[in-house]
Amino acid sequence: MATIDQQFVEYIVKTLVNNPEKVAVERKIDEKGVLLSLSVDPEDVGRVIGKRGATAQSIRTLLRALGTKNDARYNLKIVNTDSDEGGEKASSKPAEVTKDEAEEAESEESEDTSELADKTRRELEDLDDLDI
Repeated sequence: MATIDQQFVEYIVKTLVNNPEKVAVERKIDEKGVLLSLSVDPEDVGRVIGKRGATAQSIRTLLRALGTKNDARYNLKIVNTDSDEGGEKASSKPAEVTKDEAEEAESEESEDTSELADKTRRELEDLDDLDI
């Protein structure tokens, strides 16, 4: 049976994606708190991350609010399932997407990625030019 935090993330993400049947949330507890690993259909990764990572950051903010209520620290990892062997490759770390992570994820992707994934990568590259 899924815990309330898994159900919470699953509900939010299923409303965003085109393939809700492929949404899965795994839960692990470690020394840093609760790690929720989210996997979605490869064509839906861009929808979950959102422009400039805004959607993923919003989900993490909601998880922090849930963690405050439950006295727990939550981290969300979006898992890339777009590989031949079906293994896991992390497309983002619990904190936020950095330039190195975006470049690493881009180099690991195959040539035949969807148009949405290409658009998301271009948006992430635009973030590198910002002085924040």
